[in-house]
Amino acid sequence: MKILFSTFCLFPLIVLAQIQSPNEFLGYELGEKFSRHHQVVDYYQHLSDRSEKVTLQRYGKTYENRPLLLAFVSSKENLENLETIRLDNLRRAGIESGSPTTNIPIVWLSYNVHGNESSSTEASMATIYELINDSDKKEWLEKAIIVIDPCINPDGRDRYVNFFWQYGSQSYNPDPNALEHNEIWPGGRPNHYLFDLNRDWAWQTQIESKSRIKVYNQWLPQIHVDFHEQGINSPYYFAPAAQPFHELITKFQRDFQAEIGRNHAKYFDANNWFYFTKQFFDLLYPSYGDTYPTYNGAIGMTYEQAGHGMAGLGIIKQEGDTLSLKDRIAHHHTTGLSTIEVAVNNAERLLDNFENFFGDNSNLKYKTFVLKYDGNDDKFNALKAWLDDQGIIYGTANGRLKGYDYSSGRTADFSIATEDLVVTTNQPKATLAHILFEPKTKLVDSVTYDITAWGVPYAYGIQAYASSQSVSISNSSNQVSSLMQAPEKAYAFIAKWNSMDDARFLAALLKADVKVRFTQKPMNYKGETFDRGSLIIAKRDNKKLKSFESKIVELANNYHRDLAVIQTGFMDAGPDIGSSDIRYLEKPKIALLGYEGTSSLAFGATWHFMEQELQYPVTVLGTNYFSRVDLSDYDVLIMQSGWYGSFGEGEMKKIMEWVSAGGKLIAVEGALNKLKDSDYSSLSAYVDDQAKTEGEKKDKERKAAARLVPYEEQEREFIKGFAPGAIYKVKMDDTHPLAFGYGDTYYTLKTGSRKVAYLDGNNVGILTDKEDLMSGFAGQYAKEDMAGTLVFGVENKGRGQIVHIVDNPLFRSFWQNGKLLMVNAMFFVGQ
Repeated sequence: MKILFSTFCLFPLIVLAQIQSPNEFLGYELGEKFSRHHQVVDYYQHLSDRSEKVTLQRYGKTYENRPLLLAFVSSKENLENLETIRLDNLRRAGIESGSPTTNIPIVWLSYNVHGNESSSTEASMATIYELINDSDKKEWLEKAIIVIDPCINPDGRDRYVNFFWQYGSQSYNPDPNALEHNEIWPGGRPNHYLFDLNRDWAWQTQIESKSRIKVYNQWLPQIHVDFHEQGINSPYYFAPAAQPFHELITKFQRDFQAEIGRNHAKYFDANNWFYFTKQFFDLLYPSYGDTYPTYNGAIGMTYEQAGHGMAGLGIIKQEGDTLSLKDRIAHHHTTGLSTIEVAVNNAERLLDNFENFFGDNSNLKYKTFVLKYDGNDDKFNALKAWLDDQGIIYGTANGRLKGYDYSSGRTADFSIATEDLVVTTNQPKATLAHILFEPKTKLVDSVTYDITAWGVPYAYGIQAYASSQSVSISNSSNQVSSLMQAPEKAYAFIAKWNSMDDARFLAALLKADVKVRFTQKPMNYKGETFDRGSLIIAKRDNKKLKSFESKIVELANNYHRDLAVIQTGFMDAGPDIGSSDIRYLEKPKIALLGYEGTSSLAFGATWHFMEQELQYPVTVLGTNYFSRVDLSDYDVLIMQSGWYGSFGEGEMKKIMEWVSAGGKLIAVEGALNKLKDSDYSSLSAYVDDQAKTEGEKKDKERKAAARLVPYEEQEREFIKGFAPGAIYKVKMDDTHPLAFGYGDTYYTLKTGSRKVAYLDGNNVGILTDKEDLMSGFAGQYAKEDMAGTLVFGVENKGRGQIVHIVDNPLFRSFWQNGKLLMVNAMFFVGQ
């Protein structure tokens, strides 16, 4: 026999009484068909019902109400002692008090985070069956807990599987041109809201991630494997990972990855299977299924099998061989069992180094992160809730320190006020906290797989400092506002405008048909200042609303808003309630373009934002029937990023005529290409003809220089023009409605190098200098080109407006400070 363990389809096992193999239970051999998620759930339930070696836990459900499962696989004795083993593991991490009495490592195997990378869920059934039925694995189960998540993304998986069942040939067609190998939009990769769940581990914006990370942090395994698929012509990838490694990944974590990789290689070599390591898949961005576990003390790894959504049940590769689903299952099955084997044989080393990871924080550059309180309780409460989800401890402190100023990029002295939020590295989750908060990530290699900056203070829009000095903190908790009492009489209520909680309150008011105004200039009443964007709910406007005072206060309490009650329209300073500077807010009907030609991820982020975060109705319009839509039914049209290949002169003319008649178009990232250098907009890469001539000359010189670059260095030459996820400081015109709720500075996450010159309209957010780069990698040419460019702008067209958004503030939904800007664009601009 060439491999250590039997492959499920080649070497049948002796079936224990009443426990069926996947083939017997499903009625077909694994790899002959795609199993729908409910069949997988049923099989895992079957094993749990009939085996003393399996305990099943339902840890949540998806947006489409499919169950999320964990199977705990071990000996009967270990499963009976499961809670003690769990708590002992947390004691090693310092999260629970006391000393552990057990020495059982935990290996966590996660399958099918991308729905159309479908072979891994099938492989999970083969793997769990062999673990509980092969007598050679008995010792493994006595020495370890194996946690199996058979499908992280059930909604995406069933979208793909249903596609294949619908369009696949009765006997699969291996021709890559066949429809069964070419998914329709949006494909099965993302979840219901079209998010990439493999980039959501740290941010936890999706219900699947929130549910999974909650239980993951209750266990903190020593090893975590994330099973994936890649292009059909790629060999199998397993650890060790590629550079750049984050500098805080320990030597043991790196070395043990290599040790596991060598064990895999032994079995792949014996079967003459191709594989590769140390390329492409790095360990830097903290929100992956390999990095997030790594930063939580595990050996976190990605395994990539050729296939993806294109492979189907079988496809012809470039060399003429056919890659079958059975092949893909066998490879994932092999690496899964090989991983467990290495863990069991090195249990003591794993546990000791896991404990050391949490016990030694001396290598951390920063000891204290201080987030300066600016009076915005909503922002800080949101941050605290997110820190709670991570298991990161925070609190309050006093004192004076020296540290890195996130806003200036320089070292400065600062004082800690009682209201400031303080995170120190004197805690179990020190490494994770340091990585998430670090102002600049060290890059040993600029060629990375994902974004290179994510600093939490920038993402939340909070002034912060990072210090190498230590302080002691006292516990802190979320502010809970007291409920308002309805006044007997009110001329109006005023609500401040500076957070998404305020935006949700506005959405609730409008959905309840409450009429609302907002101020374009600061106003003062009885010593309290209300900045631009503050909402005014006047009794005069709502005279048809029964029990006006009680209804408004009820809505305010539902959203924990503390409103100012005013008894007069006469303000102490600033515009009075009847002023033309207090604008009536028309309740907008909003449409969002989706389907072919749009980025599924960008569309999904907006769809999720509207339904789950803002909770305001949106109508999704398909690009495939857009020509038949009467746009006069809508006030706002959002064109999220995309290429809009089917949008020609007719479609764009239709949109522009609607804008001229009073509509508002919000164009984001890639959608700007339909406006750039066109008759529709002043949007251009260059501010004038002279700049265009100079720019074209510079581009020509760069291309000429690139011709002389050696072949192996061409990738690095190419990235000189890119800014893959760098953070830039944006100068904001905070007097413009698009910037209400912000100060004069905003931090944007650039995920590309799109260069747009200033508009002939309102340039609300701009970059002025190449020194505006605050964190992350931007290539030499990108840094030069970004200076003097637009980030956010508005131009009038007839009676309507075009809102230009160069950097998507809803990217992956984790850039919290950008979300209010989208609300401003939808509700305030043009009113």
